[in-house]
Amino acid sequence: MKKIFLISAAALMACAPQSQTSGNASPEPGVRAPQTQPLVMPSAADYPTQISPELAARFADLALKCVHQEFPNKISRTTNTAEEIGRPKDLFPAFYGCFDWHSAVHGHWLLVRLLRTTPDEGQPWRLAAETALQQSFNVKNMQGEQANFSRPARGSWERPYGLAWYLQLTAELREWLEETGYENPKPGVMDIKSLWLMNLQPLEQDIAKSLKDWLPKLAYPIRLGTHNQSAFAFGLMLDWARVSGDEEMERLIIERSLAFHQNDVNCPLSYEPSGEDFLSPCLMEADLMRRILPPAEFETWFSAFMPNVPTDGRADWLAPGIVKDASDGKLVHLDGVNSSRAWNLYNIARALPEDDARRASLVAAAKVHQETGVAAVSDEHYSGSHWLASFATYLMTDRGQK
Repeated sequence: MKKIFLISAAALMACAPQSQTSGNASPEPGVRAPQTQPLVMPSAADYPTQISPELAARFADLALKCVHQEFPNKISRTTNTAEEIGRPKDLFPAFYGCFDWHSAVHGHWLLVRLLRTTPDEGQPWRLAAETALQQSFNVKNMQGEQANFSRPARGSWERPYGLAWYLQLTAELREWLEETGYENPKPGVMDIKSLWLMNLQPLEQDIAKSLKDWLPKLAYPIRLGTHNQSAFAFGLMLDWARVSGDEEMERLIIERSLAFHQNDVNCPLSYEPSGEDFLSPCLMEADLMRRILPPAEFETWFSAFMPNVPTDGRADWLAPGIVKDASDGKLVHLDGVNSSRAWNLYNIARALPEDDARRASLVAAAKVHQETGVAAVSDEHYSGSHWLASFATYLMTDRGQK
């Protein structure tokens, strides 16, 4: 039952969230503000496209250090019997590293993504990455992963975050195979990517079925800034559906997304970030909707959803998240929110018309968040090193721009 409170007008004004655009109120969305200097609109060169060899090597090294590092480990798993309790490597034969299952999955995705998108210039990490992927993606390991997923006690395990990352992993392999002419993996095909995808497919299909069973039952969006957020997972799942040709999955995601978000207005971006966010509820939702709505409809929707985006090209309307203790596994999430916000902002800017004055401020804020997020990726504390490189790779290789 909803509680009703009577609040005086003065108190209401005192409690109202303050806009992050300090100074005068922003002009109407899409209308160019008076400029002291000509507004410079972003060009293709302002967006991430090709990751540098130095960054690729640094990010790959972090993933290689953790994908087969069993401890420390956080096991989140419901069991019916004591016999189902065991060490991570026994429970998750392929994805036991990187502290938890979902981080292990996107650590493997990182290696696939970098192998696919960076030139082969004799960098030593490439052979190490191929060896690590081959070690993980063998038939026996993937049969063990499938057995874990088929347990009756599984329930909502890793839904939706980890399951969506698994689909992103197989989507990455599919696109890579299409680029190299091996679209349909079959026994006997020599290309190693085909063998990896063939071994991953049984679990992929089980995961896809479970998500298609779940989507019609999800009555409300999950508007969190952490793992359970529905908007982020829907974006990864939609990528997979379109790459794999799963029309049922695509239809379900679009139906749920429109039902949840089509009428959303005035998203309270000034309330973000929360103290443990690594995803922006507002920006991730906008990034999802630009994948679904036609461009003209998205422009109208975004104007109502985030009406206060500046039109003067400045970056200070959205400040990056601050991490005061990078050794704290929850507080370090804010390093991730900076990278994920950056790719959201870039993607939203590209989805707007070329003459939309908001694009300049979106890209300006994206650059500040990118610089902050990428700089935070280091091996100093395992609390961040086991996962932050995946988010930075997603950003710097422009993964989510479709």
